[in-house]
Amino acid sequence: MSKYAFETKNVKKYYGDGKVKALDGVTIKAEHGKVFALLGPNGAGKTTIVRMLSTLLTPTAGSVMVMGKDVVSDAHDVREIIGLAGQYAAVDEFLTGRENIQMAGRLYHLSKSESKKRTESILERLNLTDAADRQVKTYSGGMRRRLDLGASLVGHPRILFLDEPTTGLDPRIRQELWHIMRDLVNEGTTLLLTTQYMEEADELADHIAVIDRGKLIAEGTSDELKTRLGGDVVEFSLSSTSESDAALQAVVGLGTQKPALDDDGVTITVPVKNGSQALLSVVEKLNKAHIAPVSLSLHRPSLDDVFLALTGKKTVEVKPHDKKRRKK
Repeated sequence: MSKYAFETKNVKKYYGDGKVKALDGVTIKAEHGKVFALLGPNGAGKTTIVRMLSTLLTPTAGSVMVMGKDVVSDAHDVREIIGLAGQYAAVDEFLTGRENIQMAGRLYHLSKSESKKRTESILERLNLTDAADRQVKTYSGGMRRRLDLGASLVGHPRILFLDEPTTGLDPRIRQELWHIMRDLVNEGTTLLLTTQYMEEADELADHIAVIDRGKLIAEGTSDELKTRLGGDVVEFSLSSTSESDAALQAVVGLGTQKPALDDDGVTITVPVKNGSQALLSVVEKLNKAHIAPVSLSLHRPSLDDVFLALTGKKTVEVKPHDKKRRKK
């Protein structure tokens, strides 16, 4: 068995004669039977990595290996040991749920009888048996996501790539998918998870890599990443975006890292060491600048705070079925 389930070594992906650098020298390594999470702002390069690992995209430079096999020269062998569930459910809405999974089984070159056997097992596992003979166009969003996951499992993949699998789903359905993911890992499957939900990464991931603008900027366990910020985080909100520049200038130097302004233009976070003393210092500096915050709090660092400190952007929670805010 190869040392790592999958790995990239100084991988690059350029477009337009090198002018657009989707990935610019990313090296990651994932252990077998673990959950490896990729975090990063929209357009950071997460999906590009997933597409390379699943043989759908060829790197410009560097190497990409899955179970010790090169995704370019050994693409056929790689496809036989992986499964992929993309950002949107790739199912045929005019077929039934059962027909969709059976079709995926045939695409994996399973015999008709084996494809039917695995389909029944997957439908039961994903709680889709009662809806198995309905056309998928009658399914809810959560049911479609479960069906898409089921289609990716029919080949019994040793490694499963999940590209934002729970985006747009309500919390209950998300929790159901988390339970399925945990079961898969307990059975020995390796998962690569890209997500915009910090709670999801915190809950599921054994190792997290943060990428931004095509580069790896941090990696480690959830606890290790949080420790990088120091002991606490002071967060305050302003009444107007017109105060943001002055507020940022007022609290510069009070934290372990530069203060960060959220995308909303009015929320500022300051990673600090001595929480209570730092909170008083922030209040004092804001008073001297004649700035009265709308809200002010002190809390332990979260992955969202790590994300903001590293990328300068805060994750956006996508509301169920809110397509206007959905990231690609």
